[in-house]
Amino acid sequence: MFRALASVLLCCFFLEASFWVHFSYGDLTTCSGIVPMTERGDNISITDFGGVGDGQTLNTIAFRKAIYRIQHLRRRGGTLLFVPSGVYLTDSFNLTSHMTLYLARGAVIKATQDTPNWPLIAPLPSYGRGRERPGGRYMSFIHGDGLEDVVITGENGTIDGQGDIWWNMWRQRTLQFTRPSLVEFVNSRGIVISNVIFRNSPFWNVHPVYCRYLFLLCSNVVIRYVTILAPPDSPNTDGIDPDSSSNVCIEDSFISTGDDLVAVKSGWDEYGIAYGRPSSYITVRRVTGSTPFAGVAVGSETSGGVENVLAENINLYNSGVGVHIKTNIGRGGVIKNITVSELFMENVRTGIKVAGDTGDHPDNNFNPNALPYVKDLTLKNIWGVNVQRAGWMHGIENATFTGICLSNITLQGTTGPRPPSWNCNAIRGAAIEVNPRPCAEFTSVEQSGSCASHS
Repeated sequence: MFRALASVLLCCFFLEASFWVHFSYGDLTTCSGIVPMTERGDNISITDFGGVGDGQTLNTIAFRKAIYRIQHLRRRGGTLLFVPSGVYLTDSFNLTSHMTLYLARGAVIKATQDTPNWPLIAPLPSYGRGRERPGGRYMSFIHGDGLEDVVITGENGTIDGQGDIWWNMWRQRTLQFTRPSLVEFVNSRGIVISNVIFRNSPFWNVHPVYCRYLFLLCSNVVIRYVTILAPPDSPNTDGIDPDSSSNVCIEDSFISTGDDLVAVKSGWDEYGIAYGRPSSYITVRRVTGSTPFAGVAVGSETSGGVENVLAENINLYNSGVGVHIKTNIGRGGVIKNITVSELFMENVRTGIKVAGDTGDHPDNNFNPNALPYVKDLTLKNIWGVNVQRAGWMHGIENATFTGICLSNITLQGTTGPRPPSWNCNAIRGAAIEVNPRPCAEFTSVEQSGSCASHS
């Protein structure tokens, strides 16, 4: 028994330690190989269970019957549930392990707008309450809890949350509970989401949470070749939010939403500190999009800690912030080893933002002495045109953010005589080949410090 347990732990150690050794297919570097695509030996169609794709018939029973069949017959190798072309209106539903949800070209799974009867579930323990309202939260439209070996894919079919009714409730302050995400996996492993369009989520779009260690086995999530769309004024419609999760691969996607395109999180103030599950080994690569907020974000809920995040080959336009590292007093947690490289941005308000005063609190029980620890941020090979402000970097007094490296960065302003400016406080690091010149807090050469490997 001990030998078997040791083998599992050793497997986990080597998988996580080698996560940065990415696979290459031709000239394309990818991390998607951490979860192999499963060939299903058993195929069924939603129409076999009474599914009707006319956009009016309610298909909730059809989806639940089909998934019940997959769960209880347990075909060897799992089962593929095929959704043919058509519009399939349905309430929220749960997935099961060892299944593929396959959307054919022209297939749309559309959420009902029957908000009073939307199922409620318990708040996430690392948040202590719903993110928007006290108490529980509405279940995500497509949900999975404690699952393994699940694939959502197809021929660029659409999952449509019809979120406008939820956005209006948020604007009018009539929400009773926190809005549902479009897709959420909790405590799950071996998840692949690819070749699907997500549209008009009520809240966050794709939310893998606690996909870290399940029964001492390593957990992996791959999100690739997806398109995520929501209007720029849709509130809190984050694209992809890895949350207290490890070994997450996000690649080759287009995201245009009303909030951060990708935001790494790990719990909220005293609840996240107590739950203590960090996010780590997360790769974001070849993502393009626009947003009024940030293209790549860490936070602001980071109380479990965030480390070893790599974001590269990112293209942003018409956006609020290029890179945003955000936390607050009371968060606690450690943010370290964050690298953003090969980032291009156009028409952006602020190129780089690092802030220690961002985000609200779940209640008044947070500890004001729980200061976040932020170090070892590397921002390199970044270009921007029509950038209004180059950088805004403010740490926390008595908790200076350290080890920040700015390397090979050029940010051109809008037309006018003055270049975009930097504004800094409680920050310490180094800068090499940065234009316009950053704040005095960044030394020009620091061979043994922040930018030693880039000198």
